[in-house]
Amino acid sequence: QVQLVESGGGLVQAGGSLRLSCAASGRAISSIVMGWFRQAPGKEREFVSAISRSGNTYYADSVKGRFTISRDNAKNTVYLQMNSLKPEDTAVYYCAARSGVLVGQKANEYDYWGQGTQVTVSS
Repeated sequence: QVQLVESGGGLVQAGGSLRLSCAASGRAISSIVMGWFRQAPGKEREFVSAISRSGNTYYADSVKGRFTISRDNAKNTVYLQMNSLKPEDTAVYYCAARSGVLVGQKANEYDYWGQGTQVTVSS
C-alpha cells in the first residue's frame, strides 16, 4: 500500500511558477513509477508527467519544456516544477503511483492516488 500526499498548489499569475510536492509512504519511490495527472472542470483526468524507477522522465506535449519532474529518494518525495504557467494549466493536480515496471500515461494504469492540489493560473 502506498499513501501519497500532495502540496504546493495555489494561485499564480500567467508566466509564474509553482512547485508541487508529493510525499509518499509505504514504499520507496525509487521502486515504483510515479506520475502527475491533472483534471480541469468538465474534463477527463490527463497525464502530465512521470518518472520511471530508473529515473527516466516523460512529459505530455502540452507541458514539455515548461514542467520538470524530479524526485528525492532520501525524502521519498516527487516534485513537479512548473514554469511559464498558462491559464490552461489550471486544474486539480494529482500525484499517482504505479506498481508495474513500465511507465503509463493513462490514469487507469495507476494504482494509488493522492487527494489532489488545486493550481489556478490567472491571466
